Amino acid sequence: MTLAIVTTRAGLGLEAPPVQVEVHLANGLPGLTLVGLPEAAVKESRERVRSALVNAGFDFPNTRRITLNLAPADLPKEGGRFDLPIALGILAASGQLPVEALEGIECAGELALDGKLRGVPGVLPLALATKAAGNRLIIPQACADEAALAGRELTVLPADSLWEVVAHLLDQTPIAPHRLATPPAASAPMADLADVRGQQQARRALEVAAAGGHNLIFAGPPGTGKTMLASRLPGILPPLADDDALEVAAVRSVCGMALETHWGQRPFRQPHHSASAAALVGGGSKPKPGEISLAHHGVLFLDELPEFSRHVLEVLRQPLETGEIHLARASHERRYPASFQLVAAMNPCPCGHLGDPRSRCQCTQSQIQRYQARLSGPLLDRIDLQVEVPALPPEQLTAHTQGEDSASVRRRVLAARQRQQQRGALNSRLSGKALEAACALDDDERAWLAGVLEKLRLSARAYHRVLRVALTLADLEGAPKPVQPHFIEAIGYRQLDRMLKGG
Repeated sequence: MTLAIVTTRAGLGLEAPPVQVEVHLANGLPGLTLVGLPEAAVKESRERVRSALVNAGFDFPNTRRITLNLAPADLPKEGGRFDLPIALGILAASGQLPVEALEGIECAGELALDGKLRGVPGVLPLALATKAAGNRLIIPQACADEAALAGRELTVLPADSLWEVVAHLLDQTPIAPHRLATPPAASAPMADLADVRGQQQARRALEVAAAGGHNLIFAGPPGTGKTMLASRLPGILPPLADDDALEVAAVRSVCGMALETHWGQRPFRQPHHSASAAALVGGGSKPKPGEISLAHHGVLFLDELPEFSRHVLEVLRQPLETGEIHLARASHERRYPASFQLVAAMNPCPCGHLGDPRSRCQCTQSQIQRYQARLSGPLLDRIDLQVEVPALPPEQLTAHTQGEDSASVRRRVLAARQRQQQRGALNSRLSGKALEAACALDDDERAWLAGVLEKLRLSARAYHRVLRVALTLADLEGAPKPVQPHFIEAIGYRQLDRMLKGG
């Protein structure tokens, strides 16, 4: 046999496209040629594979001309994951391994010079794609637990060395399928809302944001609890469903992050305000997901919002609407999930004391205007809840009484989300027709809302945001549809301009 084909997958983001490793042995000048758009680490696999085969006790066909093709040829290949499939392909093409033994098998792994297998990054997306294809997966022992997260439908065969893999394929020493000893569970503690003193309006807005999946911004002087409130949002959100937990884990896997610590918990990402646009949306010479993809199904918290570059903030506008990132570059194209809740905190001015009765603002009018101008109208239009967080009176700050805990608030959030599930989507994601049908506005309500829209000069997008928030308020109360008090409260969450002017 002079031709063998081994299936593996490229480590390109979350898609893990299949790659066929084709090995052809022919007569001619001895040598090894590797084609198929390999990058440097893949090209170096020639020397790792040669040494691994020899040191593991196999014959390397030094007297033959070896051609390795990684198909499809136009797909970039990177990393050491191709070592194992290349070695198996050479063994099959040289007759040391039956070609039939490779049917229904996918594999990935980096080889040490002595034939040992080393782990590779991004195993979970590879495992999920292998499960979808109905194949078995041979993987290094170090990656077995991560691959097993894909579910019991996938047969995971872990090995420590090339010899173990070959012995299994020859039916000499079968490898037992790997199963997780215990199901993954979240181990990181979550902050409790009971720690927050006072701030009833901000707490109410946080509950509304959790119930309807709405974006939220807190504005107020420093030290009023904006960051503390935002960090409590994951604790009142529903736990992740199994499929959503796998999506979150797949993004973390591609980024080389631990999966077990926060398993099943909503992500909470808090990038520094010096972060670049690429750090936020993803990209780079070797493309990786950015902060908004790491916040998928969770919360992206931007503290000191106006301190971010305006260009960086503007890149959020499209993913806030579409729930995904599409990166198109000259050499590659990637899609990353980005269905996240945006929560932001900001001071009203550079010194932070505009409108603060405790301290006088020291900023000039031009400084305030430049500071606030970093937030564009289209971006603010996409933030449903805009809430003032004033300084607490001393008697509230020193009081012994605690606020309502996260568990109690979460129960109301879960009940509201169950009502939304019957509509088919969270209120923040409802389309125009579905939103109008759920609100069921009568003629008087339409006329009243039209007058309010004209007076406040709200855009069409802001109008639909008001409807969505009002619908969430009705869901929290168990009302069949929103009524005027709900609309009044929802409109009250659109008054950021008044707050920033210190009014």
